[in-house]
Amino acid sequence: MPGRLIAYLDSIKARDPAPRSRVEILLYPGVWAVFWHRVAHALFKARLYFLARAVNHFSRFLTSIDIHPGAKIGRHLFIDHGFTVIGETAEIGDNVTLYQHVTLGGTDPANGIGGKRHPTLMDGVIIGSGAQVLGPITVGARARVGANAVVTKDVPEAATMVGIPARQMLVDVTAYQREFVPYGTPCSEVFDPATQKLEILQCEVERLTKMIAEMKQERDLKREGGALFRDDEAEERGCA
Repeated sequence: MPGRLIAYLDSIKARDPAPRSRVEILLYPGVWAVFWHRVAHALFKARLYFLARAVNHFSRFLTSIDIHPGAKIGRHLFIDHGFTVIGETAEIGDNVTLYQHVTLGGTDPANGIGGKRHPTLMDGVIIGSGAQVLGPITVGARARVGANAVVTKDVPEAATMVGIPARQMLVDVTAYQREFVPYGTPCSEVFDPATQKLEILQCEVERLTKMIAEMKQERDLKREGGALFRDDEAEERGCA
């Protein structure tokens, strides 16, 4: 148990340069929210739903973080600053980072039967402050969701999502990222979301140019085929 706790605190220290010691990290509301959720989740699995909810409300009162007892959380979840909401059917992998005011929200099932309504975050995901991840979608491993983004569709592995609604940035995260990226957003002009519209238009021009070239090639092949057919027909007439 002490070894697991130390590993958890070290994982947070690796993602947050502010704390000077492990003891300081023990004061983080996110750490206590995860601890109380472990208790509430155990009660929830034992079908002691009222007690699970009571622990959940106590934790929310202390930490301002609301994690439904039914949510499944992996190892080393880091909730930085707090004010986060995690829904009942949310599933979170290992080494996930959530910044302040993040919501892992659900959608009402059309048939009225409770099912998978909340997101699934795979290992190593970073969700920036104010981001909303909504519905039974999957955010792929090592994906980044920028601050204030609204995600309503599946996110590919290692992608970076920005905007409302969230769209994938053109440069894959594996092409530039070697270390942890705070808030899930690369702070560089090269990856400034404001330039994405121009880059998207450039890609569209390249796509259309390629399409035109293919259509011209197809037309030329048809013309050559027609010319060969006429030549063969003329030869047959001459032989006749």
